[in-house]
Amino acid sequence: MADSVRPGMVMCTSCPRNCASERTGGRLGFCRTGSGFEIASICVHRGEEPVISGSAGICNIFFSHCNLQCVYCQNYQISRNNTPSKCMELGEVVSAVARILGEGVGRVGFVSPSHMIDQMKTIIAALRGAGCRATIVMNTNAYDRREVIESLAGLVDVYLPDFKYADRALALEYSGVEGYPEVAIAALREMYRQKGSNLVLNDDGTAASGLVIRHLILPGHVENSKACLRAIAEELSPSVHVSLMSQYYPTPAVAGHPCLSRRLTGEEYEEVLEEFERLGFYRGWLQEPESSDSYRPDFTKGHPFE
Repeated sequence: MADSVRPGMVMCTSCPRNCASERTGGRLGFCRTGSGFEIASICVHRGEEPVISGSAGICNIFFSHCNLQCVYCQNYQISRNNTPSKCMELGEVVSAVARILGEGVGRVGFVSPSHMIDQMKTIIAALRGAGCRATIVMNTNAYDRREVIESLAGLVDVYLPDFKYADRALALEYSGVEGYPEVAIAALREMYRQKGSNLVLNDDGTAASGLVIRHLILPGHVENSKACLRAIAEELSPSVHVSLMSQYYPTPAVAGHPCLSRRLTGEEYEEVLEEFERLGFYRGWLQEPESSDSYRPDFTKGHPFE
């Protein structure tokens, strides 16, 4: 097995930033990652939506760094592009995943893979070559090139994008990205073209194929959340599965921020939920307002969720 990935890394256009960086030669772009497998954690996660994690959980592969730099990121320990990252060999990755799958877990999730598309494809091919037959889940921030999503047809079973912003100015201020709504909607349209509104379920009730769109409600930004829901309903369909998340909690990076330094209120969540219902959404998952106490990973530990 090769220990680094070459295709697409000479003039990198993996994500919409189109850095054209030479990742194989050390001339790094925005994400500051090379052509190898820079992975922060491979672990079982049981905190996803029920159709994603099931009772056994999902084997999540958390890539280091990110093509967005959200000031409030709850995975900030591994997502910051100025933090050190470790590089694994492909054989190590496959062995770690195979061990977890051997314990009865049937799904493999790739978390924040937008800047690591070639690596993700290589891992999927290696897992299949090793005889691992797992449901493949792409957990993405939706800042993805439509053409890249097209190339994943037949490789990704379940798309799990997080549609963050309908407000361009907010995306620039909080995540340092131009044109997020337009790029994300184009990517979501392609995911929807491939998967449609219906989830295909396994016998145990977990998703075998489909699309689930997540939205994290930010405190003080109810209007952005309502606009995101309207965009999903108008551009795709109110019949898609939506996970409406209230799990936001303020990290040290936003202490003292006028909006982001506090948790979401029950009133804010209810206002967004009213829009959810008004728009005709009827499939998906809701969270209790106090859920922010339940989703705090610590990537300094061997298992960040325990």
